[in-house]
Amino acid sequence: MSETTSATTPEIESGAGLSDRTAVYAACGLIVVLLGIYFPILRNMVRHWSLVEDYQHGFIIVPLALFFAYERRWDLERARIEGSWLGLIPLTIGLLSLTIGRLGTELMTMRSGFVFTVIGLVLLLLGREIFKILAFPLFFLFLMVPLPESLLNTVAFPLQLIAARFAVLSLQELGIPALVEGNIIHLAHTELFVHEACSGLRSLMALITLGVVFAYFFKRGVLWIQLLLVASTIPIAIAVNSFRVALTGFLAHHFGEEAATGAIHDFQGIITFGLAFFLLLGEGRLIEAFLRLTGRPEAAPADPAPEGDAPR
Repeated sequence: MSETTSATTPEIESGAGLSDRTAVYAACGLIVVLLGIYFPILRNMVRHWSLVEDYQHGFIIVPLALFFAYERRWDLERARIEGSWLGLIPLTIGLLSLTIGRLGTELMTMRSGFVFTVIGLVLLLLGREIFKILAFPLFFLFLMVPLPESLLNTVAFPLQLIAARFAVLSLQELGIPALVEGNIIHLAHTELFVHEACSGLRSLMALITLGVVFAYFFKRGVLWIQLLLVASTIPIAIAVNSFRVALTGFLAHHFGEEAATGAIHDFQGIITFGLAFFLLLGEGRLIEAFLRLTGRPEAAPADPAPEGDAPR
C-alpha cells in the first residue's frame, strides 16, 4: 500500500507542475496577443509620452513595474496557481473600456482598458494568490496612462493662480513691488505670464510617480504611512512650483526678463524638482522619528526566501 502511494505521489506532483506551467504559458501567451490587439493604442500612447513633457515619466513605468514583480519572485515561486472567476470582472471592464473608447474616440478609456484586461487575465488564469503578490506592479501601470486634456486644463489653471499669488506674496515680503492679476504678475519693469507649463502639473505628475515608488520601499506593510507619503506629494509639488515662480520673479526684477527665461528657467525646474524630492525624503525621516518617539510598531520584515529556493 505504501509503495503504491509513493509511486503515485510523484505523478500527482508532476501533473500539478505541468498544470501550473500551462497556466503561466497561457497567461503569457494571451498577454502577447493582447499587446498585438492594443498595439495601435499603445504606440500612440508612447508617442504621447515623447511629445507631451508632462508624461515623459511614462517611459519608466513599465520597467519599474517589471522590477517590482521580479522582486517578488520568491513569493511567486511558492504561490499556488489556481485560477479565479473573479478575473472576469476586470476583464469585462477592460473589454468594455476598449469598446466604449473606440465608439467615443476617448483615448484614456482605451488605454486604461489595456491595464484592466491584463489584471483580469492574471486573476482569471493565475488566481488570487498570484494576483495579491502582483497587485502593486499591476495597478502601478495606471500611472503610465495620460489624463484627458480637458481634465488637465481644468486642473492646470487653478495651479497657475496659486503659483502666481504665492509668488507675489513672497516678492512683496522681500520688498519687491508686485501685483497679481489672474495668472499675470506685474513687476516694476516687466510682466510675467504664468503659462500652463509653469502650473507645476508636470512636476506634480512626476512627483506623484516618485512618491508611489518611494512609499513602496518605505515602511512596507504600514499602509497609512505609504498613503500619507503619496498624498503629501501634491502639496509639496504645489509649494515647490510656487517657489520656482517667485524665484523667476526675483530674477526678472533684479536682472531683467532675460535672466528668468531660456536655459536658466529650465535649470530652475531641475533644481526645484530636486528640492521636492529632498522634502519627500525629509518627510520620511520625520515619520521615522515620530514612530520612534511614540513607540509604534514598524513594518514587519519581508519573509526571506527559503533555502531551497535561494538563487544559485
